[in-house]
Amino acid sequence: MIKSELIARLAEQNPHLYQRDVERIVTTVFDEITDALRHGDRVELRGFGAFSVKRRPARIGRNPRTGESVSVAEKFVPFFKTGKELRERLNVDGAGQQSVGSDGDD
Repeated sequence: MIKSELIARLAEQNPHLYQRDVERIVTTVFDEITDALRHGDRVELRGFGAFSVKRRPARIGRNPRTGESVSVAEKFVPFFKTGKELRERLNVDGAGQQSVGSDGDD
C-alpha cells in the first residue's frame, strides 16, 4: 500500500472527513515520526511497533562494477521493529494456523 492508497482508504472509512483533511493528518503523522527520528528519538506505537535510528559506521566498500575500493561515509538509517500484537496478528489466525504465506507455494 502506498501513501495515496492509505489516504483513500481512511477517507472512505471516515466519510465525515474531507479527503484533504485525511491527507493532512497522514502527512502530519509521517512528518512527526520523521522529525522525531531526525532528532534521535524513538517512536513507539503500542501494538504496532517502534521506529528508531541505527548508526552505520564509515567503512571501506567495493564498487561491484569495477572492483575498486571506495570509502562509504557514516550514515544513519531508519529501523522498524514490529510490536508483539502485530506479529501475532500476521502469523496466526483464529484457529491457530498461519494466515500469511501458508498456501503451500513456498
